[in-house]
Amino acid sequence: MGLPCLTAFPGAVGTGIIISTDRPLGERLHGTIADLIEDYERALSRFRQDAIPAQMAQATHGGRFVFPDYCQGLFDLYDRLYSATDGALDPMVGEDLTRLGYGRQPTFRLQADAAGHLGRIHGRPTWGNDLRHQGAVLMTAGPVSLDFGAVGKGYLVDLLADLLEPQVDEYLIDAGGDMRMRTSHPISIAMEDPGDLSAGVGRIGLSCGSLCASAPSRRHWADRSEDAAAAGLTALHHILDAIDGRPVDRVLASWVVTEEKDNEHPTGLADGLATALFLVQPDVLAAGFSFSCALMYADRQAVISDEFPGRFFTDPNTHPST
Repeated sequence: MGLPCLTAFPGAVGTGIIISTDRPLGERLHGTIADLIEDYERALSRFRQDAIPAQMAQATHGGRFVFPDYCQGLFDLYDRLYSATDGALDPMVGEDLTRLGYGRQPTFRLQADAAGHLGRIHGRPTWGNDLRHQGAVLMTAGPVSLDFGAVGKGYLVDLLADLLEPQVDEYLIDAGGDMRMRTSHPISIAMEDPGDLSAGVGRIGLSCGSLCASAPSRRHWADRSEDAAAAGLTALHHILDAIDGRPVDRVLASWVVTEEKDNEHPTGLADGLATALFLVQPDVLAAGFSFSCALMYADRQAVISDEFPGRFFTDPNTHPST
């Protein structure tokens, strides 16, 4: 059985969402999905002035911020990833991204005082020390700038899958490359070359589960100013090590596959792990999470785990991951 019915939500979560199903969604389900996407962005987007993160960033003395109940699982995932990476993956990097020029109104210019304020090492608040949460409630003692991009898009895919699964037999949700699917036949998915977006470096075949990829190649910018050159911050992108607040350069691209049977929010987890693999080695994450992965490092050496449902094209620099 194919997936002949296509439903698009252009612009959703910044990339658009495409849902392919074996039968039409129907007007009611379409409206429910559209409402969830709007509610989710209004709750979590750092680019919307009417969203909760904007309120938190402007709260001089902090406060108690109530998110929708479905955010509890998202916050729990961030707890686990923050711990697994020793704080290198931290949604508090919203402040660092703004200092690097990727704020609510992106300037793509380094702020003059950025180098001395980036990251935990310069006293920037952290998820582990400067924020508490009970369920879907976050509590702060001062202003914080949260960015939920490392997990948020994949987590929304899981919420959408929860809506779809009682209504359709087969589906594919694609939110800018963050995918979850349940199909009778494997879907073939190209692995994009991070150095040439018109080319591929491999191929994945998947019929059930979640796939997320991460690379700085689609969100990067350059600042040639004297301040940026002095700070060593001329080549910038959105994947940061939260400890020093700087873009990471060890990894070019990551691909992560997770299965529903092992994870309550498989796409949210795959999304977060795809970022975490830029920060720590795969075996560190494998100690606490169930997933398979492929990586391409800065020297274009490629590694792949045994269970990963794909392969790189013939490459002498490819070898199994630990």
